[in-house]
Amino acid sequence: MARTSGQSGQQTRDKLIRAAEEIFAAQGTDGAQLRDIVALAGQSNPSAVQYHFGSRAGLLDAVMAGRQERTERVVAPLLDGLPGDCGVRDLLTALVTAEASLLTDDRGRRCLRISAQLSHETGLRTGRPHPALDGTAYGRLIGRIGDRLGALPRPVRLERLDLALTLIGAALADRARQGLDGTEPLTGQELFLADLVGTTTAFLQAPAPHGA
Repeated sequence: MARTSGQSGQQTRDKLIRAAEEIFAAQGTDGAQLRDIVALAGQSNPSAVQYHFGSRAGLLDAVMAGRQERTERVVAPLLDGLPGDCGVRDLLTALVTAEASLLTDDRGRRCLRISAQLSHETGLRTGRPHPALDGTAYGRLIGRIGDRLGALPRPVRLERLDLALTLIGAALADRARQGLDGTEPLTGQELFLADLVGTTTAFLQAPAPHGA
């Protein structure tokens, strides 16, 4: 197969990524059919995903890299604006604000639905976050939240932090689904986000169980 020009190849990659966002969000990252992605992207070559990304996993990585880039643009200045001694609530407010910025359009909403399916891959329970977080403001923010929980036994701290991020991801993914489906949410956006921050803060700061 002849190699396309750099511009044409990048355009094809972009089309496949956008199609993948839609199909992965609707069908799930495991259930999605690559042929549906290729068709939605308007490609006639059934091996287009393998050609441009190497595999389904490579395509999913490209989708999540774009999602992380969008979040990073929001979270970096928020984190830089926080004092070094700020508490868990302020840190979570920055995190939730950055994540919620994806709710403003359908592409972001789809990415929130996709990333919620991958929350088990953060690596936080092992104390070794996913390499994609290395050197990012998002990774530093998570690290600072973990530092504020130092009074908790390490296993409890790691598990809580992982569960807190899973909760935030699931809540925002459900909000994203409502936006995509046109379903009227129970609460307005401001109240929803404030409640999510408050609930997650209380969860993280709850006393350790007796004997932990």
